[in-house]
Amino acid sequence: MFFRNHRRWRLMAAILSLSLLTVMAGAAVAPALGVISAYFSDEPEILVKLIISMPALCIAVTNLFFGRLCRYFRVRTLSLAGLAMYVVFGCAAGVCSNIYVVLACRALLGVGVGIIMPMSTGLITFYFTRDKHEALMGYSSAMNMLGGVVATLIAGGMAMISWRLSFAVYLLGFVSIIPVILWMPNEKIADNGKGEKQRGVIRQYYPYIAGMFMLMLLFFNYPANFALESSRSGVVTAGMIPVIMALMDVFGFFGGIAFSKFAGLLGGGMKYVAPLMFLVGYICLDKAAGIVLVMAGSFVVGAAIGIGVPNIISTASAKAGDKAAVTVIPALSVALYLSQFAAPAIMAAVQICIAAVYSSATTYTAAAAISVILILWSRIF
Repeated sequence: MFFRNHRRWRLMAAILSLSLLTVMAGAAVAPALGVISAYFSDEPEILVKLIISMPALCIAVTNLFFGRLCRYFRVRTLSLAGLAMYVVFGCAAGVCSNIYVVLACRALLGVGVGIIMPMSTGLITFYFTRDKHEALMGYSSAMNMLGGVVATLIAGGMAMISWRLSFAVYLLGFVSIIPVILWMPNEKIADNGKGEKQRGVIRQYYPYIAGMFMLMLLFFNYPANFALESSRSGVVTAGMIPVIMALMDVFGFFGGIAFSKFAGLLGGGMKYVAPLMFLVGYICLDKAAGIVLVMAGSFVVGAAIGIGVPNIISTASAKAGDKAAVTVIPALSVALYLSQFAAPAIMAAVQICIAAVYSSATTYTAAAAISVILILWSRIF
């Protein structure tokens, strides 16, 4: 029994190590975007911004083919291929001087993460029993947020020396390569049959897919706009902005850790917790006239994403059963990363619509409105 439990712990460590690298993979070098932009000052601004958003688009596209990859390749092989692309192409962007070559490296980084991301949650549903899912999904979400904290701090520190060094943050992939080599089983998690058509997956799980899309709109609005909104309002000093953003990720970490306990207490009511927290958090940020409300709103938003992601994934996975890793989880991953890619445009459009009747609307106002929609949408989970 001890030996079997010991093997389970090693497997869990290998799977959770993948979660450290995924959700903020594209935005890991966001703290260096200012100095990157200065270096490529002769290039169109949209190309510089694509350095952050390009991986999200390629992750989503890769996830569309994840089920097919699983029919032909084994777990460890796929994981190591994704991790190799993560390290090689993540770091390679830092040695390039041509913006188009940088974007090509970022696209291939996205392909690598597109392989890793479904593994980081799908293998939990494949290898562990249902009674372990909620706790492990919470831990996976916590690792996502911890990875965001570590990556942001490393990339920000490296950018003070050189924008090129900020891409060295992708060497974190070695943290996962070693346990995957040592402890990840090498077996297939899908048969060679046709499996479920993508259209059928979307039709069956659309409440969760749309819910994940809205959830990530709400989350990604924060890193995309917090620095800009804070600078515009003058409520927070420039030096405090990265500190508060890092602490937001810390609260996301604790939200993920606490998820299973909240789920046990609230049962079916758990689906409303994250949307309500987003609503409260963005109202605090929108109305803040001092740093106390800014910090409170930031921390509530962080905890909301730490709770919200594992709730949707675990609920959808329970419905999909042991096929979750190759059906609903890749679909949720597509929604997650498409939302990251589209978030700036969608939030700007919602803000413009609200500003037609409420002239002082901000991106926080838009996020609060989407929070209300997500609360209502959660009723059909």
